[in-house]
Amino acid sequence: MSTTHPATPTVTVRYFAGARAAAGVESETREAGTLQELVGQIVDTHGERLEKVLTACSFLVDGTQTRDRSLQLQPGAVVDVLPPFAGG
Repeated sequence: MSTTHPATPTVTVRYFAGARAAAGVESETREAGTLQELVGQIVDTHGERLEKVLTACSFLVDGTQTRDRSLQLQPGAVVDVLPPFAGG
């Protein structure tokens, strides 16, 4: 069987502060083509508590801040989930 579709990129998700507490893990590996797909996966896995935290979060994809959930993820990308930090 041959296919012309590229494999879904494997990305690393790192959680910080309240997002880490809500997810219950420090980091994990996922397969997702877009930031939106990734967010859907982590909400499905970690539930409503993380979903609520994500409404206020920003994301760093390979060190660049984005709120564009349609962003295409590249293989090996690192996605940092950053809730608002107090006192900043």
